Amino acid sequence: MALSKKPVTGMKDILPAEMQVRDYVMSVIKETYGDFGFTSVETPCVEHIENLSNKQGGENEKLIFKILKRGEKLNLETAQSEADLVDGGLRYDLTVPLVRYYSNNAAQLPTPFKALQMGNVWRADRPQRGRYRQFMQCDIDIFGEASNLAEIELILATTTTLTKLGFTGFQIRINDRRILKAMAAYAGFSEESYDNVFITLDKMDKIGIDGVKEELLKDGYSSQQCDKYLELFTRMESARDAVTFVSEQLTEYLDSEVMASFREIIDSVNATKADSFELVFDPTLVRGMSYYTGTIFEVAMPQFGGSCGGGGRYDKMVGNFTGNSVPACGFSIGFERIILLLMESGFQVPSKASKVAYLIEKGVEGQRLCEIIAKAQEARKEGAKVLVVRMNKNKKFQKDQLMQEGYQEFVEFYKDPLK
Repeated sequence: MALSKKPVTGMKDILPAEMQVRDYVMSVIKETYGDFGFTSVETPCVEHIENLSNKQGGENEKLIFKILKRGEKLNLETAQSEADLVDGGLRYDLTVPLVRYYSNNAAQLPTPFKALQMGNVWRADRPQRGRYRQFMQCDIDIFGEASNLAEIELILATTTTLTKLGFTGFQIRINDRRILKAMAAYAGFSEESYDNVFITLDKMDKIGIDGVKEELLKDGYSSQQCDKYLELFTRMESARDAVTFVSEQLTEYLDSEVMASFREIIDSVNATKADSFELVFDPTLVRGMSYYTGTIFEVAMPQFGGSCGGGGRYDKMVGNFTGNSVPACGFSIGFERIILLLMESGFQVPSKASKVAYLIEKGVEGQRLCEIIAKAQEARKEGAKVLVVRMNKNKKFQKDQLMQEGYQEFVEFYKDPLK
């Protein structure tokens, strides 16, 4: 049986041109987040299966690549359920591993702790444009900061990074899980039905308000509940100030401090931002993870036609590991989608150093070859990036390929020094 040269479905080989862009983007991310005081950390790609399957990861828990037990622990003959076979899984995001990391190492970390983590994650998802089964995530998280300073810093750090990468005109959509719950309570939905209602609400941008009503009615909710609920969204659209409308309409169901803090996040970001983006209150924003407890946000990129990142506050998650809740908030950039947009736009990595290719004719050897290599070494010492390769027969095609990798200058060396 012949070996397959293609990558596994949903995964891909990364060619040099894209790898240059990825390396550049990662360097911009690390440098910019470093300017905001975030520190790089790393966690294992394999997690305990019980950590990944704790009913906090939403739909992602159905997409785990699970790992069989090894050696004597794997007994196929006596196994009666999956739990007898599996003890680990590939991480489906970076948040669960980071919370475990913080819970295990908190005594050695500062408070608040500002973490930057970049790494691959795996989901057994249906591959499509900008979505793979193995993909890079880039997260920043703040532990130990209960105030909205965490949200403000996360939004400013993320938008500053996106702007440095050349993106403008995008939106940061912002909402709060407590606002979502207050609206559901106002309409008369029971608390145990909230998650189901929110899953339907999350489809608003695809099926519209009538479609949401139709699905809620199919799920058995009363027409009175649905009308009262959806009327809130209609009235918010026409309100001069949607945040003020929510504050006034949901007084009975929502703490005034929640809305004051929410307002302060919006006002602070708008007052201090130096970049071309819009911060928008979106009452239909849900975010799929059930571990979110407060503010949630998402990056809406018009070039992609969808989300290119998101996050929020998850104050109770550390408590699942330690028994003691620690305030936590994070923001993740959609790294793969950012790369996709840059590649489709023909983005070229800016380089301060010149990139020169030395093309050496076949047959150049001995002292002549040493002289050329010594010349390349001297140019590298002076800061140039020098590629030394043998000259192909089809020199034009070779140069075209090298130009795609950013080489603009070519020096040709022949057996005859006078050539």
